[in-house]
Amino acid sequence: MSSIFRGTFATAIKIAILAITTATLSLLAQSAFASGESAIGAFLIFAIVALNFTYFTKFSIPLKFFVPGILFFIAFVIAPIIFTVVMSVFNYQTGNYISKPASIEQVLILGVEPDANQTTFDLVSGKDAKGDFAILVSDIANKRFFISTQDAITDVNTAELTINEYGVATTAPGFTTISDNELATDDAYSKIRYKYQDGYYVKIEGQGVGAVFRQKIAYDAKTDTIKNIITGERYINNGKGNYALEGSPEKVLTPGWRTPIWFENYTKLVTDKRFRTPLIKVFIWTVVFSALTVLSTFSFGLLLALALNRKLRGRRIYRSILILPYAMPSIMSILIWGGMFDSEFGAINNILHTHIAWFSSATFARAAVLLVNLWLGFPYFYLICSGSLQAIPSELLEAAAIDGANPRQIFRGITLPLLLQILSPLLIASFAYNFNNFNLIYLLTGGGPRNSLDGEVAGATDILISYTYQIAFGRGMNDFGLASAISVIIFLLVASISFYGLRKSKVMETFG
Repeated sequence: MSSIFRGTFATAIKIAILAITTATLSLLAQSAFASGESAIGAFLIFAIVALNFTYFTKFSIPLKFFVPGILFFIAFVIAPIIFTVVMSVFNYQTGNYISKPASIEQVLILGVEPDANQTTFDLVSGKDAKGDFAILVSDIANKRFFISTQDAITDVNTAELTINEYGVATTAPGFTTISDNELATDDAYSKIRYKYQDGYYVKIEGQGVGAVFRQKIAYDAKTDTIKNIITGERYINNGKGNYALEGSPEKVLTPGWRTPIWFENYTKLVTDKRFRTPLIKVFIWTVVFSALTVLSTFSFGLLLALALNRKLRGRRIYRSILILPYAMPSIMSILIWGGMFDSEFGAINNILHTHIAWFSSATFARAAVLLVNLWLGFPYFYLICSGSLQAIPSELLEAAAIDGANPRQIFRGITLPLLLQILSPLLIASFAYNFNNFNLIYLLTGGGPRNSLDGEVAGATDILISYTYQIAFGRGMNDFGLASAISVIIFLLVASISFYGLRKSKVMETFG
C-alpha cells in the first residue's frame, strides 16, 4: 500500500496537482493584474513560486507541510490586518471612494449647466462619412437640421433629408444610422459631447433625445486647480481628497478621492465630540458587557457543574439537556430569543403578564442581551468546569475535610483557586470573544435602541465591533477609514488585555 505514495506514480500525481494549482493561480494572478489589483497578483505569483520551489526541491522537508498553512495565514490573517491599518490612515468614505483621476473626470462631467432656454432636440445617432460618432439633429422649432460630431457641425439642406411624419430627420447624405441593438450594447456614443455653438454642446439624454449644455468648470493640471469658467471661482486641492473653494474650505466639489490623511482618523476619535462621546460610552458598555457575560456564564456553569458532580439519579439525562443550547446553532437561538422578547406577541411578556418594550428601552435591551448571552454561554463553561473538577485530586479535598474544613471553606480555599488557575486562559479567551461578539448584538437588537432622527450612530447596546460596523456600513455616511481606525484600536485593546491576563495567570511561563 505504501508503494502507491512513492516512485513514479506518486511523482506523476504531484506534478499533476502542482500543474493544476499553478495554472489556476496563474489565471487568478492575470485577472488580478488586469483589474489593477497588483498586490493580490504579486501575492499569487509569490504563492506559485513558493509551492513549486517547496515541492520540487529537497530544500526543507518540514516546509512541505507548513507552506500551505503559511500561505493561507498570510492571505487571510496578515493581509487583512495590513489592509485595515493602511485604510485607517486614508480618507475613505462616502464621496471619497475613487481615485483622483476618476474624481476629476466625474467632477468635470457633473460641472455642466443647460442653456438658458433648456433647449432639447430630436436626434438620430450614427456615424459620419469619416466613421466618427455623429448625431443627426432636428431643430424643429427653427427648421434647422445639422450633423454634429465632437469636433465639427455641418448644416444639411431639407431637400437632402428623409423626414418622418413627426418632422424628425432620419437619414442624410454621408450619415450612417446606428442600429438599436448596437446602441443598446455600446454606450460610447452617449458619452461624447457633440459640437453646437458658443461654448455649448449637445449631450444625448436618452434614445432619440438630446439637450444643450455648456461646461461650467475646467481643470488646470499645472496648478492642480479647478476653475469656474463663469464666475471665476477657484477650487484648490485641500489635501484631504477634495477640491475646496478658495477662501471657503467647507465648500467642496464632489465626488472626491481616496487619499492619505495619516493620523487624522485617530485624532478625530479624541478631539471630535461627535465621535469621542459615543466611543467612550460604547467602550464602557463593551467592557461591562464582556465582563458580566464571562462572570455570569462562568458562575452559572460552575454552579451546575458542582451540582451534577455529585451522584444523582438521571445525571446523564440532566447533562444532555444542559448542553442543548450549546449544540443548537447560535444564530437560530438568537433569532428565537428575539421573537420571545417581542413587546406584543413575545412569550416572555405573555408569561409575565407584562407589556415591556424590551428593545425600546436601553436598560431592558441590555438586560435582554446579557440574558441571551448567558443562555448561549453557560453550557460551554459547564462542560469545561465539569472536566476541571474531575481533574482536581480528590486527596486534597479529603485532606482538607479531615483537617476540619467545611464544604464552603474547601470550595473557597482549594476548588475555586485551582479552577481559576486551570481555566484562566479560557476565561480570557471568552472575554476577548465577547468583546467582539457581533452576531449577538446585530441579530438581537441591531445595536439599538438609538435615536436615528438625531443622527445617533451608536445605540445603547452597541459594542465596539457593532459600532464600527454602523460607521462603515450603516445608513448615512459610510466612513471606512474611521471604521478601520477603530478596528485597529479594538485589535490593540483585545491583544493587550489578553496578553496581560495571560501574564498574570502565568500561563506563558507554564508553556515556556
